[in-house]
Order: sequence, then structure tokens, then C-alpha cells
Amino acid sequence: MKIRDAFTFDDVLLEPARSAVLPAHTDVSTRLTQKISLNVPLMSAAMDTVTEHRLAIAMAQAGGIGVVHKNFTIEEQALEIAKVKKFEAGMVVNPLTIAPHQPLREALEMMEQNRISGIPVVENNHRLVGILTNRDVRFATDPGQSVADLMTRDVVTVRDGTAPDEARRLLHEHRIEKLVVVDDAGACIGLITVKDMEKAQNHPLASKDDRGRLLVAAATGAGPDGLRRAEALIEAGVDVIVVDTAHGHSEGVLDSVTAVRKLANHVQIIGGNVATGDG
Repeated sequence: MKIRDAFTFDDVLLEPARSAVLPAHTDVSTRLTQKISLNVPLMSAAMDTVTEHRLAIAMAQAGGIGVVHKNFTIEEQALEIAKVKKFEAGMVVNPLTIAPHQPLREALEMMEQNRISGIPVVENNHRLVGILTNRDVRFATDPGQSVADLMTRDVVTVRDGTAPDEARRLLHEHRIEKLVVVDDAGACIGLITVKDMEKAQNHPLASKDDRGRLLVAAATGAGPDGLRRAEALIEAGVDVIVVDTAHGHSEGVLDSVTAVRKLANHVQIIGGNVATGDG
């Protein structure tokens, strides 16, 4: 048997040359679709050994995007998408809330199940009356005690559209971890958290939607089953649907792209794989 020469990664070197360009001056951003741009031209594969919610989060934080594979049940894949969309937000829209008459037991269950450290307390028409945080319940011993007895009533609030610098100043000034966003009627419509602001500061190139949430894509197949999957993914908040097949030129893929487009105009669609520029 004839042994041929071959190369490994360590055998290859890009020959350096004189340059006045610094890394900070480079721009490697690219357009994934007509409406979505990425700061880093990287996209992780829709493979069950590659992309689930953890890698999708890391890809988006780095400025790219991950495509969550479809070797899940529909419900499981939708949950993976929801985990990415909930990981970070400029403002948590319509956050979980609790009523003042509810017992501490229910509040603790909500906080544990959703891994949150505070819940706005609201009355009729979602009017804000307080906030319940870990500090309020740390030494509480009666699970039947009402939320009203424990909550903080003097809540620091802001309006929608508050600049990040102003939100950061208020969080620091009042030594709190959450700002409740209210409308003109005093109804709770959102939440700004220290954790989300820290994530944004630590990952300035992150790929995000217009609400400050990380971008995520998900794979689906052609045909009726793929369409049902796409519906659930859109409901979960996916940004890009990838109709993922071996031969993207097929009529079934083209029909699926058209059908998914009818489900939601705001979701971007990629059909593939294709092997030519015209494809």
C-alpha cells in the first residue's frame, strides 16, 4: 500500500505579514438573512451531538448563532428554544407575578421552578403593589403566611424605554437587583435585572433580538410533521427556522418553506442543504 503525504492542523501556518490593522479595528460581521446580522460569522450545526440550548446560548453570546437540532420531541425542542430566549433579556416582558393574598408556599414554588430570585406583586389589572425577593423570605418560617405580610412595598420603578445607563445607576443607587417597569396606569409590564445587565456588559458582541434576548435558530423537517414542529418553535420564540434536509432543491422543501412563511412573517427561514449558489 502506498502511503501518501498528508497534513494536520499544526503543519499549516498562515504566513504573517506587516500590518497596521489592530484586532479592535476589524469588522467580521455578516448577514445571515435579510433581517438578521451576526457580529461573528459562525453558526453551529443542527446535530444532536452539537447544538442544544447550552451551545446555542454560548454561540449567541459570542456573536454567532446556534441551530438547535430536531432529534427531540416537538415539546422538548420548543423548551430548548425557550431556555435560550429566557437566558438573557434587556427587559423581561410580562414577567411572572403573584397576588398579595397568595401564601408564601406558592411564591417559593414559583421561584424554585423558574429559578428566579424575585416576583412582582400585583393586584387587579396588574397594578403593582410590591415585590417579593429572596431577602424578604430568607428567614420566613410559616409557609401559609401571605405574600402581603412579607413583600417590599416601596418598589423602585421605571418606564419602558429607560436607558441602560440610567437603569444601572438606579440599581446601584438603591442597592437592588431588580427594577420593575410600569406603564402610565402603574401596571407591571416588565422587569430589568442586574444579572441581565451584567451579561450584556460581559458579552458586547452578543447576537440579540429587538427585545435584548439572545438569537436562536432551530431545525425542522419537510412535510406536515415539520410544519407542526415549526408552529411550536415559533410559539417558543425562535428567530430562525431551518428546514433541514439533505437536498434543499426538492419540491417538498420549497413547499415547506412557503408553508412556514405563512405561519409567521417575522420569523426568518433558511432552506437547505443546497450545493449551488443559485440554490
